Amino acid sequence: MNTSLPARHGLSDRTLAWIFVLPTVVLLLAFNIFPLFWTIYLSFTNYRANRPNLEVDWVGLENYSRVLNDPDVWESMRATAHFLCWSITLQVLIGFGLALLLNRRFRTHSFWSTAILLPMMLAPAVVGTFWKYFFEPQYGIFNYLVGLVGGPTSFTMLGDGSLSPWAIILVDTWMWAPYVMLLLLAGLRSIPPYLYEAAEIDRATEWTKFWRVTLPMVMPFIVLAVLFRAIENFKMFDLVDQLTNGGPGSITELASIRLKREAFEKWRTGYSSALAIILFVSIYGMSMVAVRFLDRVKQR
Repeated sequence: MNTSLPARHGLSDRTLAWIFVLPTVVLLLAFNIFPLFWTIYLSFTNYRANRPNLEVDWVGLENYSRVLNDPDVWESMRATAHFLCWSITLQVLIGFGLALLLNRRFRTHSFWSTAILLPMMLAPAVVGTFWKYFFEPQYGIFNYLVGLVGGPTSFTMLGDGSLSPWAIILVDTWMWAPYVMLLLLAGLRSIPPYLYEAAEIDRATEWTKFWRVTLPMVMPFIVLAVLFRAIENFKMFDLVDQLTNGGPGSITELASIRLKREAFEKWRTGYSSALAIILFVSIYGMSMVAVRFLDRVKQR
């Protein structure tokens, strides 16, 4: 009696896996890896995209030196840092507050959960255009609402150098605080109930339970929310471009707006490539710090 197993025909599991994975790898190389290395190469040259026939010279670190010594670049970085700090702070505070409210089950819980998430479902360019008309001094609703509460109606939110940065912070917070709320709500739902039961046995106050149980357990989710929003806000472009386009003057000219002007208005491709690499390294470094901090929080 022949008990040998029949010979296997067809493709092996390893071959099938490569067939499915290979298109993804090719697309990743085509749309991510190659442009990154091409940008690094251009950052060491004097290439200009509007003059492709011009002889390309290797300039070494000259573009990086010019970027790091350009006061306009540092001014855009200052505006970006101001935008990052305030928008993320407000989004975490408001998102955490909304998450605490929605974590309590009530009759209209599903309706409010969906309604609060609506702003983050809109395209940033659409949001920027909508709020631009909302702040319009002649026919916008904002000045009308300010007038209803007795405030001045003669100023313009987007035309005032001291108010324009807060306008983009307000709009970004309105749009993305629900995203932070969603992350932190998931963190609140993951807290084991027995921790609160043990705290109640010890007769802990509500503040003690929040400080000793809720906040430590949700902290990894807060760090993730800060990391995700910091990365997105550091490269924020479409919302600010539609809302203020960096104005008035350059008061809201974030690093991404500055990069666009150098690359597609002044056509300094080599210089803008160096700026792009510096921004990439900055975001990567910021992400590494956040990940290290997240690891320490998890180990506690």
